[in-house]
Amino acid sequence: MTLTEVRVPDIGDFADVPVIELLVGPGDTVAPEDPLLTLESDKATMDVPSPAQGTVGELKVAVGDRVSQGSLLLMLDVADAPATAAEEAPAPPAAAPRPAAAAPDQGGSHVVVIGSGPGGYTAAFRAADLGLRVTLVERYDTLGGVCLNVGCIPSKALLHAARVIAETEEMAAHGITFAKPQIDLDRLLAWKQEVVGRLTGGLAALAKQRRVEVVTGVAKFTGPRAVSVAGTEIAFDSCIIAAGSSPVRLPFLPDDPRIIDSTGALSPADIPGRLLVIGGGIIGLEMATVYHALGAQVTVVEMLDQLIPGADADLVRPLHERVKRRYQAVMLGTRVTSVEAQRAGLRVSFDSGAEETFDRILVAVGRTPNGGTLDAHLAGVTVDQHGYIPVDRQQRTNVGHIHAIGDIVGGPMLAHKATHEAKTAAEVIAGVPGAGFDALTVPSVAYTDPEVAWMGLTETDAKAHGISFEKATFPWAASGRALGLGRPEGMTKLIFDPADNRLLGAGIVGVGAGDLISEAVLALEAGLTAQDMALTIHPHPTLSETLAFAAELQDGSITDLLPPRKHR
Repeated sequence: MTLTEVRVPDIGDFADVPVIELLVGPGDTVAPEDPLLTLESDKATMDVPSPAQGTVGELKVAVGDRVSQGSLLLMLDVADAPATAAEEAPAPPAAAPRPAAAAPDQGGSHVVVIGSGPGGYTAAFRAADLGLRVTLVERYDTLGGVCLNVGCIPSKALLHAARVIAETEEMAAHGITFAKPQIDLDRLLAWKQEVVGRLTGGLAALAKQRRVEVVTGVAKFTGPRAVSVAGTEIAFDSCIIAAGSSPVRLPFLPDDPRIIDSTGALSPADIPGRLLVIGGGIIGLEMATVYHALGAQVTVVEMLDQLIPGADADLVRPLHERVKRRYQAVMLGTRVTSVEAQRAGLRVSFDSGAEETFDRILVAVGRTPNGGTLDAHLAGVTVDQHGYIPVDRQQRTNVGHIHAIGDIVGGPMLAHKATHEAKTAAEVIAGVPGAGFDALTVPSVAYTDPEVAWMGLTETDAKAHGISFEKATFPWAASGRALGLGRPEGMTKLIFDPADNRLLGAGIVGVGAGDLISEAVLALEAGLTAQDMALTIHPHPTLSETLAFAAELQDGSITDLLPPRKHR
């Protein structure tokens, strides 16, 4: 028996991580790869495996201690261990248990994933957990794609800051007054970037732990079984395209640093006095929320007749009424016809004949898929005229061993849709029986103030397609929790099938709507009826019980309002 030191293996860029659980004690016998203890990083927990078979001797750490790569954890009595074993790096953790699988799709031993956004990294990690060899290609230096680096995550951090500022102002009407906030923009942006860094760093560690090879560069197909990255050709058995989308550019706009897209909006050098937001969709309105809270005078222009096109008008109305009072202007049914860059500002002409000057313009008129940037035709992959790549329910393109997911395949351009498609693609390649993307709905959320969220059948679509429905709407003015928050403008609307009272869709506007909508998604996926939802006990007083109240309205059992009609 040889006494061997067990040290912390390579855990990526993390240092000073805590020990949260000891899984063995002195005298325990362990086999190779048995977990010895658990560490916790910012992104995930990690088990440190035994490097060999042996008996646990003295423990060198306790729960709560902080360790880094190379820290001594315990002594292990190893049979016939070489004298230099203490200097060797322990083997990385074993992959997660594999489900029973059929023969991998098209051989599937090596998978190349193009793009490391939420869809890409999910596909890579799931494929690795299923035992496939994975190469993840990312054009930028950090993993996470648009969402983690310059999209979902940093924008939500800034939106939280905006909500805090707004809350301090709103409490003045209720007897609590604060001084005007002092905004240190550099520190605010540094905090935002720290949030991003923790998540992207966590992804790098998870990739390393899963033995996913990360290659930096732009991927281009060179044939049906290979891509070229920075001059190096990488052959694959299967491929998952997760290359995402890019902001739409308006061709008539001048090349001027004062005209920015959503990426530039997240890292401003200063806060403009007057900001024009072109586009009244989710991205434009979220950024408008941030800039207004930080002190900019905001004007929003939208060419359609309502904000957030695609959502029901009654859901958007409370948001429209709030921003109309706060912003300098909200211009619906209006187009920007020209922009002239002047020293004093950006002179903007509208199709109404009006002209105004702004200090900065944010262009948020949508995103376009990156399908045309990959030389996919060299692999035989079909890309339509708009840059989308058609796929089936198993995320296969027209080339059977090449899959595509996320923004590039159409449907709502949302991270949570991409992650579910990613797991489908990885599982199909690994031969997992029954794998397929069969979600009944993908929820949408605008993280504005108030938030707007919806899922399933909308009232607008039901009317447009002649679908019979019944709706039940509970006003938050009757919610004790909403009144206590000083935010009674919200509402919860449920849409039901009149034949059997099954839930078909839902919409919520109000504080925390993005969190509340998940219950409705689960109810739709589970095929629940109004009575099922009404009989589910919700805590009181909460905003979540507005879903139960709306269901009670449909069921006819509500007592907090007069029921709209008699039920048996």
